[in-house]
Amino acid sequence: MRTQDVTQQLTTPLDAPAYPRGPYRFTDREYFTIVYRTDQRALERLVPAPLRVAEPTVRFEVMRMPDTTGLGDYAESGQVLSVEYRGERGEYVMAMYVDSLPAIASGREISAYPKKLGAPGLTVDSDTLVGTLDYGSLRVATATMGYKHAPLDTDRAREEICRPTFMLKILPGYTGRPRICELVRFQIEDITVKGAWTGPARLQLFQHALAPLADLPVLEVLSAGHVLTDLTLPPPEVVHDYLTAAHQESS
Repeated sequence: MRTQDVTQQLTTPLDAPAYPRGPYRFTDREYFTIVYRTDQRALERLVPAPLRVAEPTVRFEVMRMPDTTGLGDYAESGQVLSVEYRGERGEYVMAMYVDSLPAIASGREISAYPKKLGAPGLTVDSDTLVGTLDYGSLRVATATMGYKHAPLDTDRAREEICRPTFMLKILPGYTGRPRICELVRFQIEDITVKGAWTGPARLQLFQHALAPLADLPVLEVLSAGHVLTDLTLPPPEVVHDYLTAAHQESS
């Protein structure tokens, strides 16, 4: 393979790339979210500068993606924190647990999603919407909500999904020191909300050393939502380069 051909490849292996080129279009992407109040000091230990904690709330989410161009059928779960960056309110994606290698690889390489392997699930048990997350063979989260008990305002649902979102991308070089260390921002705009509901909800988090969701304890459930959408993920933009900032501070 010629040098020019190599540089035009998206990722490896060259004969069977781990994922195809985007953009990635999601049809019938399903969200189950629970917003809860947590410990302020726990958040401050985890939110990286120059972000700051906006309020002591966390959005736990389980997402079901049954039809994604290029990536197929998979699920995700994780925690999103309420933050502020230079006066703009948004969310910081703390961690995401995913059951698909193409989704993990593309999310980490092309974008900055903090994805690792897990086993999320989103099902209906009789009259209850159930979201779960297992890490290995152990349960680390169980969320429940009354199934479609009441309509949720679609504008409110769209606003929650389309908030400015920040992520941290760290890519090490061959010496073990970061080669890329950036804070990035993206915001979903191409979205159709096909249905939105709410109901009484509860969330249990279980202690785990490698999936430490319970380090942000549930003090009070504030709201819950079940939303069905079609959307396209936009590319992120770099808003802060930590390596450049460190160099400037040391010079």
